[in-house]
Amino acid sequence: MSTYPNDAGSLVESSVDDGVLMLTLNSPSDGNALNVAMTEALSDALEQVNDRRDVHCVLLRSSSRHFCTGGNVKDMQSGSDLMSGGVEDVHDRLIRSLHRITRAMSGLDVPSVCAVNGAAVGAGCDLALMCDIRMASTKAVFAESFLRLGLVSGIGGSWFLTRIVGYAKALELTLTSEFIDAETALGLGIVSKVVPEDALDIEARSLATHIAQNPPTAQRMAKRLVRKAADASLSTTLELAAGLQAILLCGHEHKEAVGRFMEQQATKKRTHM
Repeated sequence: MSTYPNDAGSLVESSVDDGVLMLTLNSPSDGNALNVAMTEALSDALEQVNDRRDVHCVLLRSSSRHFCTGGNVKDMQSGSDLMSGGVEDVHDRLIRSLHRITRAMSGLDVPSVCAVNGAAVGAGCDLALMCDIRMASTKAVFAESFLRLGLVSGIGGSWFLTRIVGYAKALELTLTSEFIDAETALGLGIVSKVVPEDALDIEARSLATHIAQNPPTAQRMAKRLVRKAADASLSTTLELAAGLQAILLCGHEHKEAVGRFMEQQATKKRTHM
């Protein structure tokens, strides 16, 4: 296992093991609130990923009982941190600071897995939605809770939520600010699996490690194809698929994978003779 340097300190702990970059939100005293310091720490870590050929999957998790409780309400009341200054100041700070996370998460070339324990509310819910795959413990709760504080999602959560649950349900969750439990989130497709709290880390790491074992170039291209296909026409998707497939068919990863497959088949045949 190797550790990632993190100039922002320990707000986001990071390490690489078996191709999995584990990023751990580590500010339990404020529920891993997305203040300027946490935003910068997480953005710094995420923005390194695409240039790291030893990273094949990102696992985002928390060291505390909550995943991320969103913005800090005390800062909102005092008008400090992200909320300090006038409208233009806050607008500029949101784009330069908070939106760094959104751009970095949505721009990841490698797959991302999120392990949600406890609360993932407000911007914390949006952060989880930015990941490709989400797994939750039985104690996880989710909420697009912005209207409770007279706000909207300022980090782009509406874009991700609508694509996951559909327009009508996204609007319902937004307008009601309803808190939903893990099983409800599973039924809506927000998470793909719910596990006991003490098994969350094991299950999430197992999934991330399994994903990380794929041929790295092909995996990055596979994610790119699926991501583009979500918004592109069939003709555009076919053109992209043909281009990516041609590159891979001529590459060493494909040839090595075919060789392994043929050897496995030969071994099975010899075993059953």
